[in-house]
Amino acid sequence: MAHTIRQIAEALGASAEGALDIEIDGLAEPASAGPRDLALAMAPQYVEGLARGRARAAVLSPGTDWQGAGLEAAIFVGRARYAMAGLTAALDPGPEIAPGIHPSTIIDPSAEIGIGAAIGPFVVIGRGARIGARARIASHVSIAEGAVIGDDALILQGVRIGARVRIGDRVILQPGASIGNDGMSFVTPEKSTVEQVRESLGQVEAANQSWTRIHSLGSVRIGDDVEIGANAAIDRGTIRDTVVGNGCKIDNLVHLAHNVVTGEHCLFAALVGVAGSTTIGDRVVFGGQVGVVDNVTIGSDVVAGGGTKILSNVPAGRAVLGYPAVKMETHVETYKALRRLPRLAATVAALQKAVSKPGSSD
Repeated sequence: MAHTIRQIAEALGASAEGALDIEIDGLAEPASAGPRDLALAMAPQYVEGLARGRARAAVLSPGTDWQGAGLEAAIFVGRARYAMAGLTAALDPGPEIAPGIHPSTIIDPSAEIGIGAAIGPFVVIGRGARIGARARIASHVSIAEGAVIGDDALILQGVRIGARVRIGDRVILQPGASIGNDGMSFVTPEKSTVEQVRESLGQVEAANQSWTRIHSLGSVRIGDDVEIGANAAIDRGTIRDTVVGNGCKIDNLVHLAHNVVTGEHCLFAALVGVAGSTTIGDRVVFGGQVGVVDNVTIGSDVVAGGGTKILSNVPAGRAVLGYPAVKMETHVETYKALRRLPRLAATVAALQKAVSKPGSSD
């Protein structure tokens, strides 16, 4: 669907100059942009690429000489990356999910389907489930008994939603996400080797242990405006619910274990793993492959760099990095010291040699 420069600028709340009726079909990098593409040249190094492309219009930073760059129109934005959110939203057609309910869908008679919901082929909706108004559900989704999906939700292909899971409004679940799985909770009749290690941090006594399941009676509650990536997994709670707060953004292959509680507007990158009964504050950011042990508390506004392993409580507002997690500046200094170790070792070896074989003097 084509959009004019004027329409795009109005959607962004941005200023524009030139031929505002030029129609745009998509976005492109400057050097590869065609005449119906809107070139993204918000930084000076990208403006140079306009000469190698064929764009008639571009998004630029304020004050850029758009006419000197050979353009017929320009949109001016201040914060480039934030403008990208509006641009991509304006030009994204979204998934094709036909209106209405596909005839191959299986819906329990007791389920409630909201006004304007669109449900694709081979979807299964269980007993007592409730689907909100204008929710869109793609093919091969499974929604178990008693689950609640909010208004304007987008549930993509192959998502699995367990029993009694509650999902808020405007939630997006990417393909293969699984919400409401049983948590990994097992116990042994006698003290297990794991319990021994936690107490002693040393050698364990051999045990002919067997594992007995602790069943998961809780479920999962997901707030409004949450997005969960492809093949992410969120386990149901043991007794109380696992909770994901409003506005959280969770990447592909993230795992939140049973009883985890997150605050609002957290951001977790791919392959984050959070062990059971951990509590996380608001606006917490985890880089890729961050791991968190069970039963710890992480304060609001914590930022953990990629690969960090959090083994204890983290106070609010702290930036951490490393394994084990330490203050980010401490980790950087430690890394610098580690790089100096070979040189330091050579210096120590030379000093040892000098001390062990002192020279003679008259």
